[in-house]
Amino acid sequence: MSYRLRIEPSGHELDCDSDETILEAALRHGFNIPYSCRNGTCATCKGRLLNGTVDYGDTEEKILSTAERNAGLALFCQAIPLSDVAIEVREIGAAKDIQIKTLPSRVSKVMDMAPDVRAIFLKIPATERLQFLPGQYIDVLLKEGGRRSFSLANAPGDDALLELHIKRVPGGMFTDHVFSTLKEKDILRFEGPLGTFFIRQESTRPLLMVATGTGFAPIKSMLESLFAQDSIRPVHFYWGVRHAEDFYYQDLLNEWHSRYAHFRVIQVVSRPESSWSGATGYVTEHIMRDFPDVSAFDAYICGHPDMVFSLSAALQEAGLSPEHIFADAFVFAKTKTS
Repeated sequence: MSYRLRIEPSGHELDCDSDETILEAALRHGFNIPYSCRNGTCATCKGRLLNGTVDYGDTEEKILSTAERNAGLALFCQAIPLSDVAIEVREIGAAKDIQIKTLPSRVSKVMDMAPDVRAIFLKIPATERLQFLPGQYIDVLLKEGGRRSFSLANAPGDDALLELHIKRVPGGMFTDHVFSTLKEKDILRFEGPLGTFFIRQESTRPLLMVATGTGFAPIKSMLESLFAQDSIRPVHFYWGVRHAEDFYYQDLLNEWHSRYAHFRVIQVVSRPESSWSGATGYVTEHIMRDFPDVSAFDAYICGHPDMVFSLSAALQEAGLSPEHIFADAFVFAKTKTS
């Protein structure tokens, strides 16, 4: 059984099966709407339900507040239609011609970057190319049927090896494998590219880029792409970690800082040792102190959900329109059961 889905304000119409989410239906028909985690946590896909009814199963109370439901808001990565529906959401055109593929890859290299961070470099078949936008991610497909999402850290024009930054998660099935048994020449399957967290090339606004932990991965892809294009948009990059030893790619950051006069990096440590002489505390505090007026920026935020949500809210309170805030909260993707 299928229902009719209308997307406003574009007026696009499509069929949505009764067992798929609104997001899945939109992507299947080639219409890109904002999304990231796909499990109802990051809220990137939140939009307005104009007409019709949807179902969230047993998770509704966990993913939408009563006030949000009363205001007609919906999370399209979880909402399954119960009737014909009309939604209001901003469509994104830049990714419309990029093909989502499922590909095998061979682990070409594994590198320790920080005490709890490893980079793995994946080589895809020579007959394939993975076209993607800087900031997008792939889902590594697990043998047990699950999937884990990781941002691509390399620039799109340098896709001979796909670079992923993986942080050890205590008890995490896949990260335990990466840090204990994964080795060069192992085969991994993935699906991608995915997500709508990518640079909006048409903008000329200065950039506020913010990461915590391995949220640096998509920021690295974005920055390498901008530098390769000789972009002169001012970039203020804030990177927060718990301990100074959690920073990695320090030589690359130093190179960018010395080469590009329009690039500024601020590294912030929340649990500093006595040897750390740089900024301390949390990136949100430093950003709001450094920029009382943020209305002129495009903001790209990636990392821990608490930081992403709190900074997004703080930026809006300081005058930055939501249409200029692009975010990716790092959470596990939901295991597909069918």
